Amino acid sequence: MRAMLIGFALGVAGLQQRAALPGRWEWAVAGALLAGVCGFACRAWARGTAESPEASRSSATPRRSPSPSPASGAAARWLVRWRSVAAPAAAFVAAVIVGHYYAAVRAEMRMAAALPPSWELRDLALTGYVRGLPTQDASTARFLFAVDVDEAQRITGIEHFPPIVQLNWTARGGHDVPRLTPGERWRLTVRMKRPHGHANFAGHDAEAGLLARGVRATGYVRATADVERLPGMAGGIGTSIDRARLMLRDRVARALTGAAHRGIVAALAIGAQDAMTEADRLALRRTGTSHLVAVSGLHIGFVAGLVAALAAWLWRRSCGFGALLARRGAREWPLVLPTPIVAAAAGVASAAGYAALSGFNVPAQRALWMLAVASAAFVLGRGVAFSLVLAWAAALVLIVDPWAVTAAGFWLSFGAVSVIAFAMRGRLRMREDEDGAHDLIDAMRASDPAWETPSEHDPARGSARSLWPRRLAALRRRCADAIRAQWAVTIGLAPLTAFWFSQVSLAGPLANAVAVPWVSLLVVPVVLVAIVLPAPVDALAYRLAHALLEPLMHILGSLAGSPWAERHLPRPSFWALASALAGVAWCLMPRGWPLRFAAPLAWLPLVVPPAPGVEEGAFRLTALDIGQGASILVETRRRTLLFDAGPGPESTHAGERIVVPVLRAGGVARLDALVVSHGDADHAGGVPAVLESLDVRQLLGGLPPAHRLWAMAPERRADALRCAAGQRWRWDGVEFEVLWPDPGPLPRRANEQSCVLKISAAGMSALLTGDIGAPSERVLVQRAPDALRADVLLAAHHGSKTSSTESFLDSADPRFALFQVGYRNRFRHPHPHVWSRFEARDITLARTDRDGAVRVTTNDGLPVLERYRESHARYWMDR
Repeated sequence: MRAMLIGFALGVAGLQQRAALPGRWEWAVAGALLAGVCGFACRAWARGTAESPEASRSSATPRRSPSPSPASGAAARWLVRWRSVAAPAAAFVAAVIVGHYYAAVRAEMRMAAALPPSWELRDLALTGYVRGLPTQDASTARFLFAVDVDEAQRITGIEHFPPIVQLNWTARGGHDVPRLTPGERWRLTVRMKRPHGHANFAGHDAEAGLLARGVRATGYVRATADVERLPGMAGGIGTSIDRARLMLRDRVARALTGAAHRGIVAALAIGAQDAMTEADRLALRRTGTSHLVAVSGLHIGFVAGLVAALAAWLWRRSCGFGALLARRGAREWPLVLPTPIVAAAAGVASAAGYAALSGFNVPAQRALWMLAVASAAFVLGRGVAFSLVLAWAAALVLIVDPWAVTAAGFWLSFGAVSVIAFAMRGRLRMREDEDGAHDLIDAMRASDPAWETPSEHDPARGSARSLWPRRLAALRRRCADAIRAQWAVTIGLAPLTAFWFSQVSLAGPLANAVAVPWVSLLVVPVVLVAIVLPAPVDALAYRLAHALLEPLMHILGSLAGSPWAERHLPRPSFWALASALAGVAWCLMPRGWPLRFAAPLAWLPLVVPPAPGVEEGAFRLTALDIGQGASILVETRRRTLLFDAGPGPESTHAGERIVVPVLRAGGVARLDALVVSHGDADHAGGVPAVLESLDVRQLLGGLPPAHRLWAMAPERRADALRCAAGQRWRWDGVEFEVLWPDPGPLPRRANEQSCVLKISAAGMSALLTGDIGAPSERVLVQRAPDALRADVLLAAHHGSKTSSTESFLDSADPRFALFQVGYRNRFRHPHPHVWSRFEARDITLARTDRDGAVRVTTNDGLPVLERYRESHARYWMDR
């Protein structure tokens, strides 16, 4: 059974790595293969059972047969062993096929609902209700909207209209955004587009997250004046739970108005982290304690244990009704239904309620299913191995949500439980034996009050004197187990956090040693009590929880401020990750295991990644997918240069959310040069985030003297220099030359101040143009048309109609042209006329809104272009 459950999970995970869903012929082949494998497994099991030695000994023979020869007996035993292996292997293969095509069926059903491209960014009048927990402040709101599909189909004629869309609502024209409540019905005028996310090498896949939530279109409310709240409420049990979560969030907000850590209290209560401050997020992330603010398995287990103990206590006493029933001739309740079964049922029910209150995140689901499986085994009177419980939980999570494997929470949650169980396997068995001995002693005492253990009647040992040493020894064992479990989680999750987040918290072990017991034993119980208390008494409990959090957050903030708190690592390859995980398993083996001291050698591929792979005298150019903006990474053998850093806080926070994480995941910890083409927000807005996060040696920019970046660069120990035509330098055999602007006063228009950078190497050259327009292009053509010739051209001003003139393209004569544009951007870049100019010259074109990040390298002396959405395609991309 364990192998089948693991096979099912692997099949689901395999489907999420595919570039396309199975076709008709593949379904037919898979069905035939599944039938054959199942038939083989059943046949092997049947024959293995019939020919097993036990069956042979127990079967009666009607007549005496000659004794088999030793050779035939050995062959029979080999055949039995082979079938005993073949049957489980066939069942494993069948489970893989079932999991793979179950996920495919779910994907086909969800992908069927899609917004046609012809309906993107068109006004639509939709009727529906608010679903989930809205994220809202005074001027904006972000929420899920469950559409009345029948009405939308009638209006639009779209056969499979998206049932759930994600909308943003921003105050416009003096109209405030109304307060949104789950289940409220609205008629909204919206503009939508297909689900689209940024696609970068080693970046986060936002489209997979949207698909997992069932969101098949995103958009915004078009006009506040054309909206109407409709009477009545919609939704079922899920919407009622969301309303309860919103009510609790509001109660926390009222009780802790102006409190610094109000968002953490709300996160512990309902699992919503939208109210957390950036300072708290940073402190938790750098100390590796972010898991504490998610309603995790630890919290679910605490609630289930508390409720189960309370239910058992009440059921044993039956609140006085048991005696009344007994006097009337009926049996008391505990005799009709045993107390342990009632406690188990109450624990599972409370765990399900708290998991629902937390939004059913993956750690909560994992804990709930593990508790349910273990409780079911207990009720049925069967023993179940921990690994089987974990396998059942993984399979059930993936049955509910096959896309859970695309999120980090699935792997971190199951990984943490797995490494703890692996590290504590021997101690858990010993504790089970001890608990069994204690249960036996209690049973003997209950049957015979005069019964005593040898230690109790032995005057030489003395029960009073031996009690405290035993308790101290048990306390020491528990502390040792806690330390070992923390050590196992620290080293076990390090490879996974490096893979998903490109970082490892060095302060994590110390921070978790303090934070885990503090939050679990002090803060969480107070928050849970506050949830069940009525208003306004609950405010006292919420304030107490916040008061308990303040000293802890002060400690975590101090640890987070240390330069050694975390280390950023490049995203490891699959083989580096596998090697590190094997090293973890080797390190957690028991004492005496051969070469256990050499286990850290398996982590070398993780902590000492290979070189970038750029040869001497060559460079690699990557145009990042950051939406409407520009950011180009240029790498030589030992140096890196970033040309622009995308938008900043005034727009999409792309510098902080995309550029910095992608650079870190790619192993870029230092920038030898940061070139800021000019001061427009979509080019320079993300520069402060880059300066704060990375070691920047030099800032080179086409910025006016009063620009704030000139003052910020020295504060970050970066040399600052205005770019001017004639500047040259050479890195690792690669030539860099600034072609524009001229020395002296900058042009008056910001776009014409853009730096134009030419990069030349053997076999490839590139021209990065910023946002220059036709006037600057004409000057460059007249001055030195040969200097503009390049294999790779960054289309000026994102393909605006004011740039990329005929003469400029003739002089550059590129093989490849890159357009960094946002999906369905409001500027409609690139302009159709400009696009046609490039096409007329047979230039290979790439645009980040369709292709994702674009990378150009050299192969055999010729430039080669790689599109992320082609080389890393998934079936949900651009659909």
